[in-house]
Amino acid sequence: MSRNNRNRRGASKDSGSNRQGNRPKVKKNAQQIVKRGKEQYQEKKKFAELVGKVSMIKDGAAFIVIPDQQDDIFVPSSQMRKALDGDTVKVVVRRRRTLTRAAEGEVVDIIERCKNPHVGILQISGGNAWVIIESRSMPFDIRIPEDSLKAAEAKFTDPRPANGLKVAALVTEWPRNSEMPLGVITDVLGLPGENNTEMHAILAEYTLPYRFEPEVEAAAAKIPVKITDAEVKNRRDFRDAPTFTIDPADAKDFDDALSVRRLKNGNWEIGVHIADVSHYVKPDSMLDHEAYERATSVYLVDRTIPMLPEVLSNNLCSLRPNEEKLTFSAVFELDDNAKVLGKWFGRTIISSDQRFNYDQAQAIIEGGDGPMKNEILAAWHLAEILRKRRFENGAILFDRPEMKVEVDENGKPINVYEKVSKEANFLVEEFMLLANRSVAEFVALKCGIKNPTMVYRIHEDPNPDKLETLRTFSKTFGYRMGEIGNRKQTSETLNALMEQAKGKPEEDALQMIALRSMARARYSTDNVGHYGLAFQYYTHFTSPIRRYPDMMVHRLLALYLEHAPSQNKDFYEERCKWSSEKEQIATQAERDSVKYKEVEFMQDKVGQIYDGFVSGVTATGMFVEIEPTKIEGMIPLREIKSDYFIYDEKKFKLTGKSTHKVFTLGTPVRVRVAKTNLEQKILDFQLVEEINNK
Repeated sequence: MSRNNRNRRGASKDSGSNRQGNRPKVKKNAQQIVKRGKEQYQEKKKFAELVGKVSMIKDGAAFIVIPDQQDDIFVPSSQMRKALDGDTVKVVVRRRRTLTRAAEGEVVDIIERCKNPHVGILQISGGNAWVIIESRSMPFDIRIPEDSLKAAEAKFTDPRPANGLKVAALVTEWPRNSEMPLGVITDVLGLPGENNTEMHAILAEYTLPYRFEPEVEAAAAKIPVKITDAEVKNRRDFRDAPTFTIDPADAKDFDDALSVRRLKNGNWEIGVHIADVSHYVKPDSMLDHEAYERATSVYLVDRTIPMLPEVLSNNLCSLRPNEEKLTFSAVFELDDNAKVLGKWFGRTIISSDQRFNYDQAQAIIEGGDGPMKNEILAAWHLAEILRKRRFENGAILFDRPEMKVEVDENGKPINVYEKVSKEANFLVEEFMLLANRSVAEFVALKCGIKNPTMVYRIHEDPNPDKLETLRTFSKTFGYRMGEIGNRKQTSETLNALMEQAKGKPEEDALQMIALRSMARARYSTDNVGHYGLAFQYYTHFTSPIRRYPDMMVHRLLALYLEHAPSQNKDFYEERCKWSSEKEQIATQAERDSVKYKEVEFMQDKVGQIYDGFVSGVTATGMFVEIEPTKIEGMIPLREIKSDYFIYDEKKFKLTGKSTHKVFTLGTPVRVRVAKTNLEQKILDFQLVEEINNK
């Protein structure tokens, strides 16, 4: 594509380039004076400088997200000063927020360029090269200087000509006299449209690796496989306990197992056995550094990007049936009413007797026959009581449908369906929750160490203002929310509201607003409890194969069981923050992969009509989830010619100026698929009609 045809995407002139001009110099600390009419002067109002991160929108404008501040600051493209999406900038607010518009400001300094690359198509013409970007958050192409292109071409492993391939490019600078930023190519991803290329492109945008370096693989390959007699003697032996795993049918790594047996006193012994990853991955080793950098496994639609090399995740640390495995365990004694009478934590060795997938275990729970039937039913009976008790104590129940995209062997989406969790899922979940909670309680209260540093999984209380927004919105459907007070009272109010709305058109809308009021769960060494689960103490102990915080918890627990002193709090807090950040990045990449496949799934359905519900409203359009797939697309308001719609941000609604038609969250509509944009992961709908519109 010629550059002349892409002027709409080029950079606008730097509106700050002549800011110095011939202005008189102002002394430091002097008051700044501006002229207003003849001989009338007024002191210019000063505004505070804030630091935030750029979230760019179309045409080069952006919102600046300020940490710990509810409202973002809008910056028009003319005031961006060449800042780009993800950059950390200093911004000055020039116009305060009003009821109808966001606070507005200007970028005055770029503190740090974003380290994330941009993905686009490499175009080479003579000695010139550009990366053509098709992203909603990057409205500028990137020029690749000749020396940078030659350096990149020397590293190309793809035998195809580089011109026309999809690449990742990192912005390095944006000179004042340049219409576009300059950059370097960091990776060649492949031919546009190929499944591997597009999945790797998503990972590249978030700087997530999709392969291990050879030296990391070599380090994993050197780990001894044989379990020595000396190691067995240092562990509690559970090889004779009836033990099983329950996982998805397509799972490749099994990092948790349950053992179930009746004790002589009539009580139940339940062992929660977790792969002992920390036995193999030593602190400060190459594998440890690699696991820390990744912090989590990433689950795209068609693949898993593991935190650890396959020799560990799918072999040494995978609790496969009929293989002796080293584990770290939480073992409980419970009576028939699921009352915990005793706990033990320590390193163990197990041999799983049976691998179940969820459907197989569910069939036994529903009355079918199968191996280890008595153990499965006993575990389910106890888990059912634990689950009921948890919600009685104030746990929040959000039952939003979880949709799954099914792909064929080539990565092509062939179906989108609801993933239904049943009793077998809850069985595993309740015992994992019990283990996580109990480990946190033990370290915090009973390990005998003074003020022990611990990695907690915390979830702070919901935002009261947002809960009041939920109350106001729920009134439009005739609901009356109860009191918002202490944690249990608030939880009971939310659960009661969700129960009233269950199965009704507004259920999803109410759940969505309730979820927006919730804080984001994260890792911290400062415990404030877990609001959503109603636990005062909670951690992540049960998935060290795929989460680095779990490995930290294993190490801390092992130290405290040996009566070591409290560990360095600052050291672990830094790792908690990093792990929380990487978790959010991985989550966004996973969502992007789902959205990409959903849009790909809808490509051959342009023109088809679907029923759905409004799932979001903005000043420029409304989002609609269609049935039965829950795939979301947008109806741009500019495409609705019959009326002009007024946006009410607080009430989540659009009202027609002439017709007075109202669209709000949960409004049923009928839409036609208008167009798909796979590169930008965008799906556009056309409004066909409102259904029973109030």
